[in-house]
Amino acid sequence: MLDGKKVNTPLTGTVTTSAILDLMEISGASRPEADSNPKKMAKLASSLHTVAKLEVIRIPFDVTVVGEALGCQIDIGTKARTPSIITHPFEKDPAEFDVPVDLLEKGRIHVVMEAISLLKNDKGLSVPIVAGIEGPADLSSYLCEIKPFLKLTVKKPEIARKIVEKCVDACITCANAYFLSGADAVVLADATSSPEMIGPAAFREIIKPELVRFNENIQGHSILHICGEIDSIVPDILECGFSAISVEENVKDLEYVVNSAHSNNIAVIGNISTAHTLYIKTPNDVRKEAFECLDTDIDILAPGCGLAPETPLRNLLAMVEARNEYV
Repeated sequence: MLDGKKVNTPLTGTVTTSAILDLMEISGASRPEADSNPKKMAKLASSLHTVAKLEVIRIPFDVTVVGEALGCQIDIGTKARTPSIITHPFEKDPAEFDVPVDLLEKGRIHVVMEAISLLKNDKGLSVPIVAGIEGPADLSSYLCEIKPFLKLTVKKPEIARKIVEKCVDACITCANAYFLSGADAVVLADATSSPEMIGPAAFREIIKPELVRFNENIQGHSILHICGEIDSIVPDILECGFSAISVEENVKDLEYVVNSAHSNNIAVIGNISTAHTLYIKTPNDVRKEAFECLDTDIDILAPGCGLAPETPLRNLLAMVEARNEYV
């Protein structure tokens, strides 16, 4: 599928964060330990397939791993609350930022690498493993803080571009390390690149060239996830070299996105609502929305964004059941 080939049956899975309380209880691997212990991370991740029946699984379960390695302090969170960035080390002087030469030895990057290896070597788990990395706009906002970074994109775009370049250097290093560990694909999760945040013009000028460079320098398949209503930048995204794009339920026209991507041999992943349907509605509601997604010829039926920890397991199972009924 990521080679641009058509397959007969869409997959079900997730390329966004996916640690839910039900799976923590069943697997015996809970966060925050599962965010920093490779064996527990792999155990919780494997339950996405063995229990929730998903056919594509993603680790890690948060989007702070690379930011932490680059110098941000994090709140490690709780069982029901994901880790979060709490300091922005280059807020006062973004020019000081540089990627450490020993990046892979910092923070929890090595934890993710070991968890990938454990999953890949698990003979009972023959499903694709997607490794998540914060995208360059998100990393820039972590390092500089969101408002100062967004101001730079408007008032000093040349500085913003330099910061993004360095963040992409870090993304490339991590991606290739994850591929060597056994990942089948990497996903860049970049909420700040949303048109609702950075704006289409800044995306084209500052972010897009660096996403192209990212794909020119990695050793495997890549996926891009940008939150929000991305319709206005879909043509630009499709020129960045990703094997697939993951879209949220807020896109205005999913059929347009799918048709545009398929005309470029790019797969589309999504986009059942995480904040509403999967989180608080019934399995019947999940099936109805899943059928609507499948009607657009989507390639991987998946949550539109990261799952809330309280998302009930029955709704993930309903997503898989809906695909099975549909085909």
